[in-house]
Amino acid sequence: MPKGFDSDELIRLAYQRLELSLGVGLGAVKGKVFRIGHLGNLNELDLLGGLAGVEMVLKELGVPVKLGAGLGAAQEFLLGRS
Repeated sequence: MPKGFDSDELIRLAYQRLELSLGVGLGAVKGKVFRIGHLGNLNELDLLGGLAGVEMVLKELGVPVKLGAGLGAAQEFLLGRS
């Protein structure tokens, strides 16, 4: 997370608004990072949906992110165009 933003708040908001479950940072990185978990089962649409949700919540928290930037990069990669 960028300085001044709390990843625990991102995690809380992601679940509250989108029912998107993200993992917390542990130890020295608590509040600074979040994790995207998949429990061993993940397809392309799961990945893209998760990335879109993360972008939306980052934007809602005021993090300067361009909606679709990460999602588009992932789509290009999955299509073999990166």
